[in-house]
Amino acid sequence: MELAHSLLLNEEALAQITEAKRPVFIFEWLRFLDKVLVAANKTDVKEKQKKLVEQLTGLISSSPGPPTRKLLAKNLAALYSIGDTFTVFQTLDKCNDIIKSKDDTAAYLPTKLAAVACVGAFYEKMGRMLGSSFPETVNNLLKSLKSAESQGRSEILMSLQKVLNGLGGAAASCHRDIYKNARSLLTDRSMAVRCAVAKCLLELQNEAVFMWTAELENVATLCFKALENSNYGVRVAVSKLLGTVMATALIPKQATVMRQNVKRATLEEVLELMATGFLRGGSGFLKSGGEMLKVGGSVNREVRVGVTQAYVVFVTTLGGQWLERNFATFLSHVLDLVSHPRATQTHVDAVYSRRCVSFILRATVGSLLGEKAQIAAAKDICQAIGKQMKAVEAVVNDANSENKSGAADVAASQHVMVCALQELGSLVQSLNATASPLIQEPSIGLLETVTSVLLHPSMAARLAAAWCLRCVAVALPFQLTPFLDRCAERLNNLKTSPEAVSGYSFAMAALLGGVHQCPLGIPHAKGKMVVSIAEDLLRTAAQNSRLSLQRTQAGWLLLGALMTLGPSVVRYHLPKMLLLWRNVFPRSLKELEAEKARGDSFTWQVTLEGRAGALCAMRSFVAHCPELLTEDVIRKLMTPIECAMTMMSHIPSVIKAHGAHLKASAAMVRLRLYDILALLPPKTYEGSFNALLRELVAEFTLTDNSANTTTSLLRSLCHYDDSVLLGSWLQETDHKSIEDQLQPNSASGSGALEHDPSSIYLRIPAGEAVPGPLPLGVSVIDASVALFGVVFPHVSYKHRLQMLDHFAECVKQAKGVRQQAVQLNIFTAVLSALKGLAENKSTLGPEEVRKSALTLVMGALDNPNPILRCAAGEALGRMAQVVGEASFIARMAQYSFDKLKSARDVVSRTGHSLALGCLHRYVGGIGSGQHLKTSVSILLALAQDGTSPEVQTWSLHSLALIVDSSGPMYRGYVEPTLSLVLTLLLTVPPSHTEVHQCLGRCLGAIITTVGPELQGNGATISTIRSSCLVGCAITQDHSDSLVQAAAISCLQQLHMFAPRHVNLSSLVPSLCVHLCSSHLLLRRAAVACLRQLAQREAAEVCEYAMSLAKNAGDKENNGINMNPFAPGASSRRDAHSRHQGVNITETGLEGVLFGMLDRETDRKLCSDIHDTLGHMLSSLAVENLSHWLMLCKDVLAASSDMSTAAPLGGGKDEESEKKDEMDDDTMFTTLGEEDKSKPSVAPRWATRVFAADCLCRVIMLCENANKAHFDLALARSARLKNPKNDFLVLHLSDLIRMAFMAATDHSNQLRMAGLQALEDIIKKFASVPEPEFPGHVILEQYQANVGAALRPAFSQDTPSDITAKACQVCSAWIGSGVVSDLNDLRRVHNLLVSSLDKVQAGKGSSSQLYRESATTMEKLAVLKAWAEVYVVAMKIKKEAETKPKRVLKSTEEDEDDFGAVDELPPDSLITLVQPELPALSRLWLAALKDYALLTLPAEFATQLPPDGGAFYTPETIDTARLHYRNSWAPILHAVALWLNSTGFNASESTEETAAAMPNSQKRATSIMLNQTPGTPPSTKSLPEINKDRMHLILGVSIQFLCSPRPEEPVEHVTSCLQALHTLLDSPCARIHIAEDQLLGVELLSVLHRLLLTWDPPSVQLLVTGVVQQIMKMILRKKKILLL
Repeated sequence: MELAHSLLLNEEALAQITEAKRPVFIFEWLRFLDKVLVAANKTDVKEKQKKLVEQLTGLISSSPGPPTRKLLAKNLAALYSIGDTFTVFQTLDKCNDIIKSKDDTAAYLPTKLAAVACVGAFYEKMGRMLGSSFPETVNNLLKSLKSAESQGRSEILMSLQKVLNGLGGAAASCHRDIYKNARSLLTDRSMAVRCAVAKCLLELQNEAVFMWTAELENVATLCFKALENSNYGVRVAVSKLLGTVMATALIPKQATVMRQNVKRATLEEVLELMATGFLRGGSGFLKSGGEMLKVGGSVNREVRVGVTQAYVVFVTTLGGQWLERNFATFLSHVLDLVSHPRATQTHVDAVYSRRCVSFILRATVGSLLGEKAQIAAAKDICQAIGKQMKAVEAVVNDANSENKSGAADVAASQHVMVCALQELGSLVQSLNATASPLIQEPSIGLLETVTSVLLHPSMAARLAAAWCLRCVAVALPFQLTPFLDRCAERLNNLKTSPEAVSGYSFAMAALLGGVHQCPLGIPHAKGKMVVSIAEDLLRTAAQNSRLSLQRTQAGWLLLGALMTLGPSVVRYHLPKMLLLWRNVFPRSLKELEAEKARGDSFTWQVTLEGRAGALCAMRSFVAHCPELLTEDVIRKLMTPIECAMTMMSHIPSVIKAHGAHLKASAAMVRLRLYDILALLPPKTYEGSFNALLRELVAEFTLTDNSANTTTSLLRSLCHYDDSVLLGSWLQETDHKSIEDQLQPNSASGSGALEHDPSSIYLRIPAGEAVPGPLPLGVSVIDASVALFGVVFPHVSYKHRLQMLDHFAECVKQAKGVRQQAVQLNIFTAVLSALKGLAENKSTLGPEEVRKSALTLVMGALDNPNPILRCAAGEALGRMAQVVGEASFIARMAQYSFDKLKSARDVVSRTGHSLALGCLHRYVGGIGSGQHLKTSVSILLALAQDGTSPEVQTWSLHSLALIVDSSGPMYRGYVEPTLSLVLTLLLTVPPSHTEVHQCLGRCLGAIITTVGPELQGNGATISTIRSSCLVGCAITQDHSDSLVQAAAISCLQQLHMFAPRHVNLSSLVPSLCVHLCSSHLLLRRAAVACLRQLAQREAAEVCEYAMSLAKNAGDKENNGINMNPFAPGASSRRDAHSRHQGVNITETGLEGVLFGMLDRETDRKLCSDIHDTLGHMLSSLAVENLSHWLMLCKDVLAASSDMSTAAPLGGGKDEESEKKDEMDDDTMFTTLGEEDKSKPSVAPRWATRVFAADCLCRVIMLCENANKAHFDLALARSARLKNPKNDFLVLHLSDLIRMAFMAATDHSNQLRMAGLQALEDIIKKFASVPEPEFPGHVILEQYQANVGAALRPAFSQDTPSDITAKACQVCSAWIGSGVVSDLNDLRRVHNLLVSSLDKVQAGKGSSSQLYRESATTMEKLAVLKAWAEVYVVAMKIKKEAETKPKRVLKSTEEDEDDFGAVDELPPDSLITLVQPELPALSRLWLAALKDYALLTLPAEFATQLPPDGGAFYTPETIDTARLHYRNSWAPILHAVALWLNSTGFNASESTEETAAAMPNSQKRATSIMLNQTPGTPPSTKSLPEINKDRMHLILGVSIQFLCSPRPEEPVEHVTSCLQALHTLLDSPCARIHIAEDQLLGVELLSVLHRLLLTWDPPSVQLLVTGVVQQIMKMILRKKKILLL
């Protein structure tokens, strides 16, 4: 473009270049013009306008491609709106003539389309200025719409949309014509046309009142029909139309209603209409309702999914406030949908409908409501559940249950229950600790309501209730233990009710499965309780046949759940478990044979269920306790497992004898067996391979299975990058959970808890909200395929060959649909096997095995099913990887080359082109180098096949794979590939989105290949670079979100390699626009790119983002469509909609990102947002302190209820108080429509926690920046010099206030973060003097606030981890020397005293709720805090003793007296500690002894006391170690100080010890003092006790100093050295060491090593100090000896 610096097109330069390059040259000129016109001088433009119009209109007839015509139209419209408008009508007429032209040839089409695009752009830009001409234009467009082909239809509809947009209400006369012509096209063959119609009608409904009044029903019916056989894009567009029209019908836009007298629809009518689509699909209203229900025929799934999305659009358009007010009505309507018989005709249908309803609830309640409103919604859901349950109980209790309708009601109610309970669980889990009011208010009765459903007759409802309880317990961990106890008690009391046994065992299993999400765990004894309940159930199962099945299932379910608690619990129960497992199966083959003849169908069912349960518990054991799997244990496990394998072969005869209803139980046994075998090393069962493989192969080749069930694993086994061919990118959309239903494999997306109850205690796969195991039929096949992959690498070549031949035979035998199913399963198994071979680094086998495999795979490359072709390509690549021989690879490549040269059909061209890509992908650049040239030339040729978009897609995809895998070897082919990519981007119609996606992939791969070379300035590199940038620009402007996402990642790559050449001023605003996109992939791509940009250029990014806000403010049509769901929000064409939905206000991009954290649930996205904000914070916070602190404060101020926060002293002015009140009121009164600039939802707890973490980071960043941040005098003087200077110390009141708000919140995580922030503030600001009052520090004025923030953390019901953290803050506060008032000091001191009482009280009330190690953590934290306080107190006392005493002033000098009142006497701190010392010293010594024992190497484990130490129990020893490691050092220092100060004269009087410790501790202490319990401890003399103490302190110190871990905090090292120094101060210790020379030598050598390895000068000084002490001692001893 450098050639054409003027506005005009440089025609000479154009004439000189080759024909092929001209379109690119023209496109680049148009891009240049697009940027320049806006900024150009108006007179310049007017001078050249005539020539410019000529050049631009000339281009219309030069057959421009899609991106070119879009830009051309945009430029022409811009030119007229900036320059003169004289000739605009001439140009318009010219365009209309072209549109009218009768020339229908393909060559003339681009010209027609360009004219259509220009017309649209004119009206959009100039609107009513062209007013008079619009009827003619519209008629013209509508006429040509009738005869146009699909590309033309799309383009005309898009232009009509723009005409409507530009004219607004002025076009009313044409509205009906447009509606009539457009509506018939909603069911067009072409999906792109359907999308265009939906968008056009969406624009139309803004003004056309009839669409949402008289025509409302017809519009709905049309939309339902449009959804039939639709693709994802159509579903999104049509659901947006349907939802918006329905919302408008309910609450019309004010302006239109003013003009006409409109009858509004009621909410019931609107919902009824929507329900019709959900329940009846697109079949219309012709038949009356009753008849409709009689006629069978299932609802079209695509319609149901589309209507589901429309419900969400409907509610979102009406806004959160509307939902809050109408939630009860909406909830009952949505739950009625799923109880309707039409929605639940088959089980799978019912699950699909449930999924849809859950999606509607999650997408609305989960994101539109704030935390308060969510709690209210949870109450409504509770009431709905209670109401349903009452109705069910009435039917169940009604003895004469002959009434069929009652039974049907119960069956329907289960689905309502599942949806309601799942949403309730998700709500509570997302609210986390903020949900505590729901549990604590008895009026709501959440727990009673949910537990009542555990007795529901349907298993699905019972499981949902159990899941909901698990969610509540995870959100509120203090409820976990009480729930467990309660369920156990009910289970014991209601042993005779089958529902109760099943329901309560589900609940217990679910709760046990949730323990791993609760860091504080549950008491160890609960494990024993579960085992005894389970044992009892299994033992009594045979006593009562009515309960046999439930008790058996419940017993094993509980044992399986127990395993999730991990080895520390299971270790104690393992012998019993092994015995139970052994007893479930027959002991010998003889017994196995004998049992075949016995039993009836019921006993067999119970037996099979029992064995399936036992295997399931085994699998859980192997998965969760790998540390316990010794060879011996595996051997013991193999006995029952081998028996189960043998039993498999007997089962068919049993089923024959006792009926087909045993098939499900038998399948469950097989599923469990495959699952556990896949987790064990194959060597352990290689003896049974033959029998096992027979079973596996029969399973997935459907030998004994008449249904055509297919596995769900194929997608996950194909490569992630192939998603464009498989369509599996739908997994990455916001609609994943409902779009799954439309995938082609069996039962896809129909996961439900009742398919496999054991999943209630397993970990949920990432990204799922609720576990959804697939139906048993699919799960068994999945498990067999997975196990086949594990076993195959260990099988002999002979058997491999037999199996591969058998596969070919199976495929041949099957016909039609069944053949497809068998083939899919076989391919998945083969892929699984090849993957297993690659992971085991083993080979496929000799020639005949390869040949057989190759025949199988090559046959499928020509299969009409694209998924199979994809799998075949993948298998071919994997095979090449496993065989790894050049000749084999050459043979495979050659076969595909030959095929591609001769084949003309789409199927084999696509299959074999993918085969080439996969070969390169798995063999890499070097292995396939010699085939590179041929592959590239063939694929480049195929990519130009304009007749088949499918061939283009597959060949471009393969090309991208080759570019990726060849790396630098591809460098020679970059230019031709790039020029092809550009040509295609400029010519392929935008409706072929897959082709564009693949072009984007190719572009990205090329950028990576060229890499850092892109920075160069050579001619070729400049050309490559500019081509890449043009390519990015085209893809960026595509209408499809996936293509835009590809463009963003290309630009991200470019920015990495050549940052100077990426224009951030245009990139950043476009990324900001995408942050509000309705497409998850686009939001992800935008945030990922921002994250990278913020790493290097955070300041620029924020600046450009702010410019977007300014521009939005300058636009005259600001405020139009600021609603992100308004029509056209996704189109980026028009001026004002470019900024739609992006509310960048004065908080800038950071504010938008903080807001996103409240809405987004995708893990990857949230983590990228955290990183982006982190990078911005690191580079900008110090420079821009007030802005960042304000941001954090705004987020934290939304604390769930402000009433709890006590008013804060210091610096809170009236204005801010008023502002806060106003914020709170306006937060909830803004209406859905009017004011979108305010966030509709107050920040959620997780965002607030992140804000509190940011606060701590800001403090840390300031610490490394400038001293003035922590010096008020310096800060003030710097502020005077330059008012722009900003320092942290000036914001101290805000910091304290934020920490206070966080520390006193409902949310436990936030309390932790708040206490951490408080501790940081205390440590950093403790010594900052107050310049106005010399001798005082700045923090003194906040004493009351700190005390108030700490107090709640010491209440009885606070979790241990928070109390432990608060103790740390207390000791920091007391030790900081800030506190000048004795009363204030006493307040905080009393908190510590109260917690010390807790430590001495032994097992307090709170300890029963959590794991024992939580108590350990709390007690040690208290002792550590006291130790730190004592160390400081002794230091102050020592300093006071060395200072000269002050002479007291005479009392006359009254006015100076106030100075003395505030000053604390130097010994006040020690006087506070003194009374507690006797108890403390004993506890400290006990803790040190514990620590010494716990640091013993593993081989001394037997020497540990059998029932634990003073503060830990043997079961939780591993977690306890960590807590001891955190707290021993200050305790050691304190003990040394105490011993030194008492001169080693304190003996342990037994009575006091007894008083201070509870029984368990007495016993432990006596063990540690090496006494046998029960002997009087007075046998030790004082010197002996002292010697023990000396050895303890020296032992702990030397052991630590021998090898302190590098990550050990330096404070531990200094504490330890100070302790030694103190110890050696006392004569007693000196004598002891002087006597024991070895000790001195040992100490010196350890200190020498420390001196060499630890750098900090503080450490080295201390080391030399200790060495001095030792030397003095030795010298003294020598003196004595010499004397």
